[in-house]
Amino acid sequence: MRTWLIDIGPLVAYLDGGDPAHESVAETLDRFSGQLATTSAVITEAMHLLADASDGPTLMAEFVHTAELRIFESTQPEQIFKAAALMRKYSGTPMDFADATLVLLADELGVLDVLTLDRRGFSTYRTAKGKIFRLVLDSSS
Repeated sequence: MRTWLIDIGPLVAYLDGGDPAHESVAETLDRFSGQLATTSAVITEAMHLLADASDGPTLMAEFVHTAELRIFESTQPEQIFKAAALMRKYSGTPMDFADATLVLLADELGVLDVLTLDRRGFSTYRTAKGKIFRLVLDSSS
């Protein structure tokens, strides 16, 4: 089964009809048939960004359930150390904690397709094996 990693931006854009990226993200996600995967750090930040939106957190919970989004743990001590090392490595880009957890998850799952609005970051980041990410929104799916 085809798997895409999903970042914060597309989660928020998909659930917020007023977001400038809503249309392109919704079109992409509505066409996708496969598995979406993310980390607990991404969910935490997306929930924070949706907290002030009308029914934002509920819409997020419904999306997670309906899409059968696989959420991987990202806050164990070893993971935090690895994420911090990546954040240091990419400090000039910069890289936040959620992005670092997605890069680590890419290695864990062997997945390079990422649904993100962070083109600069994910065009720069590399997996531990030096693999380049495929930016789903910039590719023909």
